[in-house]
Amino acid sequence: MTRAEGIPRRVLLVSTPRTASNLLLQMLNIHGQPNALTNERGGYFFYPYFLHITTTGLCDKPVGQWSDEEKQKTTSTFQSSIHNIETYSKQAEHENKIMFAKEHSFWFAHPASLQKLKVGVDDDEFTRDFRSGIHIPESYGPTRTYSPSNKTVLSDEYLRTWQMAFIIRHPALAWPSLYRAALKIADELGLTEAQFKSATSVRNMTFHWARSLFDWCMEQPGTPTPMVVDAHDLIHAPEIVLKFCERLGIDQDVVRFEWSRNDDQNPGGAVNIAKSEQSRHERLAPIMLSTLNGSAGVIKDKAPGCIDIPAEAAKWSMEFGEEAARSLEKAVVDSMPDYEFLRSHRITV
Repeated sequence: MTRAEGIPRRVLLVSTPRTASNLLLQMLNIHGQPNALTNERGGYFFYPYFLHITTTGLCDKPVGQWSDEEKQKTTSTFQSSIHNIETYSKQAEHENKIMFAKEHSFWFAHPASLQKLKVGVDDDEFTRDFRSGIHIPESYGPTRTYSPSNKTVLSDEYLRTWQMAFIIRHPALAWPSLYRAALKIADELGLTEAQFKSATSVRNMTFHWARSLFDWCMEQPGTPTPMVVDAHDLIHAPEIVLKFCERLGIDQDVVRFEWSRNDDQNPGGAVNIAKSEQSRHERLAPIMLSTLNGSAGVIKDKAPGCIDIPAEAAKWSMEFGEEAARSLEKAVVDSMPDYEFLRSHRITV
């Protein structure tokens, strides 16, 4: 089987927590796709890097205060993520398949960019030094450039080799869902107050990273227009998945809209993470995938048609308390411009 001209060699689905990205992978039947290759979880190659900077507290530590050892370890962890992606990419190329990966947008954002969003302070010197410490294979060209809109660790030349797709969801549905999941994770792992605040910070509850990467895509000459899928359409017009497949060149015939309960595609499988962290990973997966693993198909009440943010905030106050509700409402309101912009570019039936 050969792929048609114009079909991308690599597809990167850029997600944000609680945007129904695992539902999309379930509907795509990504591990059953005959002409696509991915890893056990359909991506999350940068999860070990994200896990490292969160468990060590580096994501909340000013980058100017990082020790040389912290910089070296973080660089090494990110480098391992690239190595694993490249291993799968080479296998996909050898098998004449499309390499598919799903990644949360801030998992490969530059540490200095993460810091700037939270505290408004940038560090250009750290940014240059950190990027220079990452090895991009020579097959991607002799030069490495970074556009102003590129907030990632990866070079423009590297990013251009991916067909980008984005999945979004109304912030008033996504952010309280993330907060709810974070409460369960805190109970399961015994997170400190600081760790819980980090998990529910603006770094996670924003479409800033997705919007930045989308803008970067639109600036690139000769590259395909990135696709955007809204979780609302995914749930209420699931045939959107067929159009998504058509655009990507993957098989529509294996798409599914119903499945047996707990008929997952190994979404809790290990993602090349250290054995010492696998038990943590295995404890988190059931929390993040509880709705999907307990379903037998698309659940339409997970995406109501009309959303009144003040009315939702009143519910959050009852569920989480007034302080948390105010923080959630602010995160939702602040996210709406980026969400509405991305939604205006979504694919429709």
